[in-house]
Amino acid sequence: MNRTQAEGRIRELRAAVRHHDYLYYVKDTPEVSDEVYDRLFHELTELEERFPDLRTPDSPTQRVAGTPLDRFPAVEHAAPLLSLDSSQDVGVLRRFDERLRKALGAAVSYVLEPKLDGASVELVYEQGMLVRASTRGDGRTGEGITENIRTIRTAPLRLRGDSTPPPSFLAVRGEVIMRAAAFERLNEGLLEQGKEPFANPRNAAAGSLRQLDPQVTAARPLDLYVYDVLEVEDEALTTQWMVLQALAHWGFPVNDLVHRAHTVDDVLAYHDELAAQRDDLAYEIDGVVVKLDDLAAREEVGETSRHPRWAFAFKFAPRKEVTRVLAIVPSVGRTGVVTPVAMLRPVELAGVTVSRASLHNREEVARKDIREGDRVRVQRAGDVIPQVVERLAEPGRRRARRFHMPDACPSCGTPLVERGPFTVCPNSFECPAQLAGRIQHFASRDALDIEGLGEETAKLLVGNGLVRQLPDLFDLQPDQLVTLEGFADKSAAKLVHGIQRASAVELHRLLLGLGIPEVGLAVANDLARHFRSIEAVRSATPEQLETVPGVGPKMSEQIAGFFRNARHAELIDRLLKKLTVRETPGVAIPVLDGIKIVLTGGLERLSRREAKALIESLGGRVTSTVSAETGYLVHGTNPGSKYGDAETLGVPMLSEVEFLDLLRSKGVGI
Repeated sequence: MNRTQAEGRIRELRAAVRHHDYLYYVKDTPEVSDEVYDRLFHELTELEERFPDLRTPDSPTQRVAGTPLDRFPAVEHAAPLLSLDSSQDVGVLRRFDERLRKALGAAVSYVLEPKLDGASVELVYEQGMLVRASTRGDGRTGEGITENIRTIRTAPLRLRGDSTPPPSFLAVRGEVIMRAAAFERLNEGLLEQGKEPFANPRNAAAGSLRQLDPQVTAARPLDLYVYDVLEVEDEALTTQWMVLQALAHWGFPVNDLVHRAHTVDDVLAYHDELAAQRDDLAYEIDGVVVKLDDLAAREEVGETSRHPRWAFAFKFAPRKEVTRVLAIVPSVGRTGVVTPVAMLRPVELAGVTVSRASLHNREEVARKDIREGDRVRVQRAGDVIPQVVERLAEPGRRRARRFHMPDACPSCGTPLVERGPFTVCPNSFECPAQLAGRIQHFASRDALDIEGLGEETAKLLVGNGLVRQLPDLFDLQPDQLVTLEGFADKSAAKLVHGIQRASAVELHRLLLGLGIPEVGLAVANDLARHFRSIEAVRSATPEQLETVPGVGPKMSEQIAGFFRNARHAELIDRLLKKLTVRETPGVAIPVLDGIKIVLTGGLERLSRREAKALIESLGGRVTSTVSAETGYLVHGTNPGSKYGDAETLGVPMLSEVEFLDLLRSKGVGI
């Protein structure tokens, strides 16, 4: 066979293998036997080995072709991957529905989807080929896991286009899961190898995606469901139902339990139906996602910094089991709050062995009258955090004495103080238990992202006196670490290298890592964008802090009070001598303040990512759908259906050159 003949045969074989992969993995309706499939795949592999220049990244033979990485690259999402507002309270669901009907002034319809309990990911395709994939991360930026996603059989490397070609650009959001049976097999294998098993399928899926070696991920039984389009070119999608149909047409696995609804009663009926099926499903779900069907209406109601206003997660009631309290011990957390923790007789709860549960605070212990030796009902709040729900009466059984919180911190001996229902150790940065928690938080993925510096390592560093305050982290040397349990020369050098690499840090990561009260990821990003430097944030008054969207009087006082504290200020001064803090670019000239802009077609002077960053730096907002609220449609070559939508709605349209000229006329230097 010559090269020309081989090229034609390779095309035929790839089409056949992709077709059979789709039928087997996505549709679960195989047409051929395993033997026939293996022959096709083997022939394709042999031809690509004979003619390596004909091998392409989207070939079915290249699913496990990546080499191990040193670390995951940071990847900016095509659109924010927001979390969902959630509750299991029917009243909250009804208020969500009422707000939408009032805001839109019309009847609404919903698409209902099972809330999958897995790891959220973004997949990006250009000209129909998978070019990158990333974890959710902080919602704006995730970790690049392209090679790991390629190993998942249900993730298409190339989009299907049976009658029409796939979009030139497509970014989708999905959930990577591990089915219950596969999870059990994986854990059995880990136990046989003497390794720690995963706690639940969600942790197993997330942990498998974050393997630096794609070969390890390939050995894990992962699946993918896709449920949202984040950004698309050349397609006119107007409803979520159309989105799901389009995703299925392009070859993505779409959950077959999706449903339509028009009223809250429809949602409740679907919720009850899914809850009844829950234990019989092959994968974990923890509720129902309620999404506004009309995409233009979604743009109208918008989103907060944390979640869309057009979607809601209506959760299932937590699973519960009965066990006995063996002991109640006070546990000191990162923020100094001392929490009474019930040590339990181990019990299986939703696939996880639970041996401890939070009792929250001294008032909660007294209200429920929980004592050592009591028989109690436990649940996993949100199917994650174990907690004691209630004590079960045992007539005739003699009970232990009532539990009382200690007078001094069990970690550092500092006298405890009471703040409302909470008991707190005020020795913030020097209490060993708090310090270990702060180190773990400081090193977490969304903060300084120091790989290998988790809970156990943080406790080792503090317990052995190597770190007495956060700045001491940056003085660690490999020869200090090799004496610790679990460390050898290579792992010690790797951790020190990771710490030193993290000494150059973005402002929002530092603000999150400091553990400032009330400051989570979204607020840290907002503060960084508003003030741009650590010194500006430190010196801000409560009134200045309140000018940041989402920061109210209580939050501003907490943030300002944190920085006013003399011991905190001294520690931050020491820390800043070890760090290089990268300032956050602000809105240079707010010439696009609040204007919604849609990008379409191929841009020549700017990449899509550069154009989005430019617009946001000038106060504008990039959206994916053309509506009456759109300020401008900026188009490049082959603009697609959004161009026609803009013409119909009378939205001003500018070419890339015209848009840049407009910005220059307003004083923007480009």
